[in-house]
Amino acid sequence: MVRLVAAALAFRLISAVLALLVNLSFPLQQREQFTVFESTSPFWDTFARYDSGWYQQIAKNGYVFVAGGPSAGVGKPGKIAFFPVYPLSMQYTSRLFGSSKADVYLGGILVSWTSFIALSVALFYLAKLDLNRRQAERAVVLTAIFPFSFFFGLVYTESLFLLLTVLSFYGFRTRHWMLGGVAGALATATRVNGILMLPALAWIAFRTVQPTTRDRTFAGIALLLVLSGIGIYSLYIYALSGNPFEWAMSIQRWGYHVGGAPWTAPIRLLQELLTHPYRYLLSSPMALYDTLYGVTAVMFLILTPCVWLKLGAPYGLLMLLNLWLPLSSGVFEGLGRYCSVLFPAFIWLATIRSQRTATGIVVLFALFYTLGLALFTSIHPIF
Repeated sequence: MVRLVAAALAFRLISAVLALLVNLSFPLQQREQFTVFESTSPFWDTFARYDSGWYQQIAKNGYVFVAGGPSAGVGKPGKIAFFPVYPLSMQYTSRLFGSSKADVYLGGILVSWTSFIALSVALFYLAKLDLNRRQAERAVVLTAIFPFSFFFGLVYTESLFLLLTVLSFYGFRTRHWMLGGVAGALATATRVNGILMLPALAWIAFRTVQPTTRDRTFAGIALLLVLSGIGIYSLYIYALSGNPFEWAMSIQRWGYHVGGAPWTAPIRLLQELLTHPYRYLLSSPMALYDTLYGVTAVMFLILTPCVWLKLGAPYGLLMLLNLWLPLSSGVFEGLGRYCSVLFPAFIWLATIRSQRTATGIVVLFALFYTLGLALFTSIHPIF
């Protein structure tokens, strides 16, 4: 465990130094939307881009609903789409530093880094339920260096969300029902797609529960707890706005609509890349980023049946639902981040026996991790 903790901390430090070097070496693609301190900091600003600003505002000012509100600022209704556990964690952790805007960002960095270190340990023990020690360690490494896993060290929800998800699955698989239920509740109150773990957890509970009234009762309570995270937040939003699903309406007002055919966008992308890739990549400013997102999503779709057959239906179902939902929107935005928390894929990849193939995956992940971190740091539209 000490080795895992030390390696996780060292990896975060190396990533932070790499981001600093990128920030000092390359021009920004666009102006900074905000800074951590009152003036630009080449080091600290690399931790906070894009959605980090919304989390800081929530942590600092809470949720303020203004119907139809301003396009930006404290009262923007769209902030309701950001679930509360991460910004609340930022708020309380920031008290270790002070009460300024910068202190809130520092609190967010501490939450993300601490969650990443704890995640490395939790994922190791979850993977060990299916793998040997060496393979479990490899699953942790693959998760850390996945091309979009640089978000784990930023003021974003990914590291906390994945930690809670892993703890929930570990609790259900080992019949520590209260651990699974409480971690699952916090996960569904951290990210909207957290609720998509419920079918997989229900499947695990059905297969592992002991045929006693006590065990069945605790398993049922654990499942209700998982549902309660998003339920309690919806009740809070109802009291704030009059609509318990205002968080979903806010997402739709940003032009993000789910429910379409999930295969449409991937097929269209593959057709473009197979017929005239160079022309496509030059066709629009977002083509390169859509390609990075889309190819990642397609690869995870290919891995899904492998995960299902090797590791079981719950893991396969978790991956399938978490790919179906964003792909049904018809856009690739955010799919890199969404894939970074699909831990069953990394556990499956860790089972590959060919040393040459395993080494190739590590090298490929590391190369694109560096690219992704550089693009995010220099404020390209990777978010």
